[in-house]
Amino acid sequence: MYETIIDKYYGGCDALRHILVTHSESVARRALQIASQHPELNIDTDFVREAAMLHDVGIIRVDAPSIECHGTEPYIRHGVCGAELLRSEGIDERYARICERHTGAGLTLDDIVSQNLPLPHHDLQPETIEEKLICYADKFYSKSHLSREKTIGQAEKSLAKFGGETLARFRAMKDIFEPEK
Repeated sequence: MYETIIDKYYGGCDALRHILVTHSESVARRALQIASQHPELNIDTDFVREAAMLHDVGIIRVDAPSIECHGTEPYIRHGVCGAELLRSEGIDERYARICERHTGAGLTLDDIVSQNLPLPHHDLQPETIEEKLICYADKFYSKSHLSREKTIGQAEKSLAKFGGETLARFRAMKDIFEPEK
């Protein structure tokens, strides 16, 4: 299913399509590897694979020339844009929620209001185990350095600049998916 959406919106955008697909495949691979290590979490791996491939589909609408995005929306809105795109296609709501809830370590209403972010004024934190897993796995890969995988320390450092609550949310996901032995 994700191939149809990517083909429709990224058909004429070879460089951006490459970035989207490469990044999404990395996120999917890590998420599925984690899921395989946690059968007790009953993670829907078919859904995770498809949703990971679509989690950043909204980048087509944002302005981030360094990663070949030539839309008009601010980058922070890529998740919301992806959710809108999938809803307009009649795709299951679970996929739209993955898009809008993966930014950072999830965004609280307080984050959105206090930072005056151009996002809907409601909580955008991942809630389901699959939402949390894709949000978590996404933090290890950037779209500007496709071949690099961040360490946990590097992922934490990149999130720390957004404040202690953001870092605490990431660490709570880490404790679920990759607890220290």
